[in-house]
Amino acid sequence: MQLQDFFNKNPRVAVAYSGGVDSSYLLYAAKTAGCDVRAYFVKSQFQPTFELDDAKRLAESVGIVLTVGTLDILCSDCVALNPPDRCYHCKTAMLIKLWEMVRADGISVLCDGSNADDAEFDRPGMRALREQGVLSPLRDCGLSKADIRRLSEQAGLLTHDKPSYACLATRIPTGMAITDDTLRKVERAEDALFGMGFTDFRVRLTSQGEAKVQLPDAQIGIAVERRTEILVVLGRDFDSVMLDLRSR
Repeated sequence: MQLQDFFNKNPRVAVAYSGGVDSSYLLYAAKTAGCDVRAYFVKSQFQPTFELDDAKRLAESVGIVLTVGTLDILCSDCVALNPPDRCYHCKTAMLIKLWEMVRADGISVLCDGSNADDAEFDRPGMRALREQGVLSPLRDCGLSKADIRRLSEQAGLLTHDKPSYACLATRIPTGMAITDDTLRKVERAEDALFGMGFTDFRVRLTSQGEAKVQLPDAQIGIAVERRTEILVVLGRDFDSVMLDLRSR
């Protein structure tokens, strides 16, 4: 199946939008195919502010209406207690909220940006997508992440080389309770490192609550050179800051 075929069959759709590579291309493809498409973003404690800002800017760049809703994801113990299946419960709650927003606008088809590289066996959120009746046209059309980046570049989309990003909850070890305070500390740390020029990195917590910085190989030496500066900035929220010498 080609994307054009999907949109011919579904001329009015909603897209669960994150501002990332996949969902941005899906929006562009839907609009290019002549589809009546709208984008929907759910802001919870797990999405940093910059991600919402990116989503607004990128939706505007392709001329798509973006609807933003909010969700207190930590009100669910199945999420806040951070069990091994946290992602499934989080994804389910997010999709239920998305469907509320989408149906309120009279739209009956909700799509997401999952691609052909997103294997169901290692993506617990895929189960939630199936159960909630969300369609994944990029995946169904066999488009891989590399395909989507290539097509995005050809289309001149700002997202074609945007690094992949996982929600803030992934920075916290399974079994460690997730709190607003912990999430904001991680967000501040990552914002600070980004402001220093680092890219495509993560600030993860250890089981003892220490900060562990993971960087691409090419940036590790720079981090060592700027050690004092990093310790000052991240030390505002963390008593201990470590550099993971393994490639991120």
